Amino acid sequence: MEFDINKILVKPGKKINIEDYDTKYVGTYTKDTAKKQLKKNTKELKKMQEVFYADDRYSLLIILQASDAAGKDGAIRHVLGGLNPQGCRVHSFKAPSKIELQHDYIWRHYLALPERGMIEIFNRSHYENVIVTKVHPEYILGEKIPKVNSVNKVDDNFWKNRYEQINNFEKHIYENGTRILKFYLNLSKDEQKKRFLARLDTPEKNWKFSTGDLKERKYWDEYRKAFEDMINETSTDYAPWHIIPADNKWFSRIAIGKIIYEKMKSLDLKYPPAENPELLEKARKQLMSE
Repeated sequence: MEFDINKILVKPGKKINIEDYDTKYVGTYTKDTAKKQLKKNTKELKKMQEVFYADDRYSLLIILQASDAAGKDGAIRHVLGGLNPQGCRVHSFKAPSKIELQHDYIWRHYLALPERGMIEIFNRSHYENVIVTKVHPEYILGEKIPKVNSVNKVDDNFWKNRYEQINNFEKHIYENGTRILKFYLNLSKDEQKKRFLARLDTPEKNWKFSTGDLKERKYWDEYRKAFEDMINETSTDYAPWHIIPADNKWFSRIAIGKIIYEKMKSLDLKYPPAENPELLEKARKQLMSE
């Protein structure tokens, strides 16, 4: 890798300060070298995906979390756009529906988990339940949790339990064959402002802008603290967090692609064995005699 993984990977048990992470870090890459590497990575990932699908022992869950305009959609399109769509899905989680609120908060995410041989990307995920809800704890009341009938009940102990529930959920699926990669796209407040203005100034990008984005931007510090707590409490050996510098989209894409490829490569994937050579030869003769 042409970047220092230690500047990105959050080791389990390490307590981080999110402000210590450089949003502009690009390693030794330039924009041009990153574009070339991204093309190479896309080809390598496509080959690896075929073996991953055929091996049929693992599934891969990729989780993307970020502030608005950090580049999640672009990362999905550029990093994973070259994969076979039969083996790859994207699930974008919005505010929970009435039906989803009739279940526990992880239920809808469990339904979207990938089967063996599949790659699933969660564009936002179960972590919204310790990010948005931490900034707006009144949303928790809509979950109708017994004994949590006021915002005052959503205290430090509540969040401690919720982080533990998430860790247990991820440990369970890991032990049953799902490999998990978690990416937080670390965008600076100044860069977010630039991207919002670009959406307003470019007619074909107007649709991307929502006045709700400005409303949530007022809670910038609260969201940063929620992301920091999330990473500190849920970066584990089986599901580590990667803090991806996101001020330069070209770098965030190359970093995510490289990490995904290295993870798949580490799984020692193999094509399943062919049938008995004698049966294959018999099939050949049968076809040739037609």
